[in-house]
Amino acid sequence: MNGNIEVTYKIVNKNDLNLTLSLEELFKNEKVVKLIKSEFAKGHRNIDIKADLPLSDKFKLETIKEHHNFTVSKNDFADILALAEDDATTKKLLKKDCFIELVDIKTIK
Repeated sequence: MNGNIEVTYKIVNKNDLNLTLSLEELFKNEKVVKLIKSEFAKGHRNIDIKADLPLSDKFKLETIKEHHNFTVSKNDFADILALAEDDATTKKLLKKDCFIELVDIKTIK
């Protein structure tokens, strides 16, 4: 195969936050509902938040991480994770209790 692959990865620590929430879960939290009411219905009484069910929209709450890139030949596709670990080790990014998470893989010419 001709061409190259651009690999983007990030270093993740086991203590980093990575949580997926649905809007339904968010609206079940009384503190969140109270905050929404106080922000958007200030001065009003007997306000209730209603939403069409099912609420399927989800969002992630995660620790912001810097993304790192490197380029390899398409022939090295099977070894991308090992090459990402080597790149991180060379750049002295890996520490105790850290691991690599691939973020994106792009084919470039």
